[in-house]
Amino acid sequence: MNHDDNARSASEREWPDALDAMLAAPEHHEVLLENERVRVLDSRIKPGETVPVHTHRWESVLYILGTSDFIRYDTEGKAVFDSRTAASNVEPGAVVWSPSLLPHSVANVGEKEIHIISVELKD
Repeated sequence: MNHDDNARSASEREWPDALDAMLAAPEHHEVLLENERVRVLDSRIKPGETVPVHTHRWESVLYILGTSDFIRYDTEGKAVFDSRTAASNVEPGAVVWSPSLLPHSVANVGEKEIHIISVELKD
């Protein structure tokens, strides 16, 4: 998997329904609103927790409510992003764009809860 694969739009690849965030990792994602155009998720990862492998098939706008150090892993357990070595950190209150994400897991390796509201834009 290369970075370009991760950034392609959801319409360009297959998404296994079983890996949808709400099916594969429901203890970390809550649907606040869903209709034919958007799905709004409240995502939380407590310190020391690892979210099981899941996908986010739609591009989204993320409203960051709480941050912590985290590592994102691919399906084979290889670290693909470590916030501790990132060039810049996102602070609470930030609003950022996220491409759709291939299957991944996330480990909160920091001391605070990660808390994000995501507005997923369905194709």
